[in-house]
Amino acid sequence: MASGEAPATVEDVHELARRMPHVTVEEGPRGNPVYQVGRKSFVFFRTPRPDAVDPVTGERYDDVIVLWVPSEDDKLALVQDEGLPFFTTPHFDGHPSVLVRASRLGEVSRQELAEVIEDAWLSRASPRRAQAWLDEHNPG
Repeated sequence: MASGEAPATVEDVHELARRMPHVTVEEGPRGNPVYQVGRKSFVFFRTPRPDAVDPVTGERYDDVIVLWVPSEDDKLALVQDEGLPFFTTPHFDGHPSVLVRASRLGEVSRQELAEVIEDAWLSRASPRRAQAWLDEHNPG
């Protein structure tokens, strides 16, 4: 993260996901928010699962956020960059998403998080909605 950039927060995840067009927020099985576009999830707060655990204590992480990515290459770029807090688990092999712990969001800037959430939304939005958003945000 470049100096002077604001670190990302959990509140930023909610704000950035909500500000994308045509977003609905569903409630997961334990009241966890699931952000969707066209009934397709693009960001969701995951409940503790046995595949994401603290390597020292074995306790399940209770703060995992799942973010969709456009491709396997995008996933690999995020999880293989040691400077970023994104990771995956065998449960998500072949799934176009990355995981991040809420407690580690501050390791990326708000702007970096915004780009990941925008890409997540674009990967799940209909082609028409995605193109309209791209046209609006990248004119000419």
